Parts: sequence; structure tokens; C-alpha cells
Amino acid sequence: MKITAAIITLNEERNIAHAIESLRCADEILIVDSGSVDRTVELAQNLGARVLEAGWRGYAGQKNLATDQAANDWILSLDADETLSETLEAEIWNLKKSGPAFDGYTMPRLARYLGRWIYHSGWYPDRKIRLYDRRKAKWVGDFVHESVEVQGRLGHLQGNLLHFTCESLSEHVKTMDHYTTLAAQELVADKVKVPLTRLIVDPAWTFVRTYFFKAGFLDGPEGLTIAQMAAFYVFLKYSKARNMS
Repeated sequence: MKITAAIITLNEERNIAHAIESLRCADEILIVDSGSVDRTVELAQNLGARVLEAGWRGYAGQKNLATDQAANDWILSLDADETLSETLEAEIWNLKKSGPAFDGYTMPRLARYLGRWIYHSGWYPDRKIRLYDRRKAKWVGDFVHESVEVQGRLGHLQGNLLHFTCESLSEHVKTMDHYTTLAAQELVADKVKVPLTRLIVDPAWTFVRTYFFKAGFLDGPEGLTIAQMAAFYVFLKYSKARNMS
């Protein structure tokens, strides 16, 4: 079982070295870069990664390109702001020795937000399929929230995939502006109507669900911020969709 670790990048000099250095279990590290103007490509190459430069074709399209260009059939897909925990790395080493029993594997993703690990708020365990046999899998999703579809059996790893999210609120707001635009475009493309009642009710319900029903209050002040930002995300997404329609 040989593995290609695949990462798509655009101006990720802050994160890319950390991600690559956690991938000791990979037989190849492939970076698909879509036009970085910082040191992303230089840092990746210096750490032994193979870099392919390609124009942007959407998140799923970019990750499918990386999958197609890999030297190995087994793909370990990471985002640039993610790393393998030591426990997850050890599990993958053991899997390589014993051989895969499934066609794809999920792993829990643990996020670090504003300096705190988030164990509630609907953010954990947040299982993702990130290790898969490309002969039986494909990335799907035209706009946002891309995911892997595996035509076969799924196994489940227990070690955490570590996700280093926003370090500041201003960074979160900037990221949210980008993703709510994509989410709004998806609503418009799918011809989803957003009445005024949804614009009023859904953000409030999102806050209540995140902070109370998903135990965001156990994540301290950061949990309160997450709930507030989740509500604002819904409001922005709907407002942009109404404006685009």
C-alpha cells in the first residue's frame, strides 16, 4: 500500500511546511498550486514535495486533478491548514503494513480556533473521508463543501486530523465572506428561494442550535463566538442569494 498525500494550495506559506512535515507516512507528497504569489511553492519543493501548477477549477475539480496526477492509487487528501496527529499517523503506518481492508477511511477532524481546541459546537468529531483508493472514489461538489464519494466499503480511523482554522476574528470574517458568496451561488444555481422569514428565523435558530443543542457553551468564549459567527454565516448566505436572484 503506497500513498500519495495530495494538497491543493493558494498562498499557503503560513501553513504548508507544517502540513508537509506531518506526512512522514506518505510515499509521495503532491502539491497542486493555483497561482501562489508567496513562498508556498518554494517551501513545498524544499521539503521534497512535487508541485504541479494548474488554473483554478473549483475545490472538487482541483482535488480530482491532484488525485488523477498522483503516482499511487491510495490518496491521503489534506488541506494546507491541516496536519496528521501522531495517533493518526501511527494508524496509517499500521494500515500500510497490514494492507487496507476497505476502499476508503474516515477520520475525525479536530479544529483549533482562536487558540483553543473545539470539542463541541457541532465541530467535532466532524468525520471526513480523506484516505481512499482513487479507483473507487471521486470528489464532488460544484461550489462549496466538497466531499469524497467512495463506491465501496468504508473503514474508520480514530486518530485526529488536526485543523488549524482562524487565528483571529478578522481572518474568520474574511474567510466567511468568501464562502458565503460560494454558498449563495450554489443556492441560486439550485433555484432555492429564500423568503424573508428564513432570513429572520434561520440565523437565530442556528445560534440556538450551535450554542445550546450542540453544547457550544462548553467551548467557553470561543464557543459563543462560533455560534454568533454561524448565525451570521447563514444571514450573509441568504442575503447574498436574495441579492443575486
